Amino acid sequence: QVQLVESGGGLVQAGGSLRLSCAASGRTFSTYYMGWFRQAPGKEREFVAAVSWSAGDTYYADSVKGRFTISGDNAKTTVYLQMNSLKPEDTAVYYCAARDYYTDNVKMSYEYDYWGQGTQVTVSS
Repeated sequence: QVQLVESGGGLVQAGGSLRLSCAASGRTFSTYYMGWFRQAPGKEREFVAAVSWSAGDTYYADSVKGRFTISGDNAKTTVYLQMNSLKPEDTAVYYCAARDYYTDNVKMSYEYDYWGQGTQVTVSS
């Protein structure tokens, strides 16, 4: 079991920045990836970013590339999402997720084994 708790969400004006954190506990040694997804009202949950703990590889959705940066510690205890140049369309509940094994489908939500409860990010215009 892995427990994930997100924090750092809030209300920010367009062009501003937020840094999300995801704290992992439990069997964190088993996780291979940690990532971020988001879901806006009436929309499907979509991939935002992910990092592989062993190799440090990072992955980004095209919509956030160049604006968001994912990072984490080698102990697999915390993953961060630095969000810059925020846009109103970034408004969503942001979820932290973790997966135990390698996958070629790192951007697919169904590939992840554990999920946090989400943190709200609201970007005003």
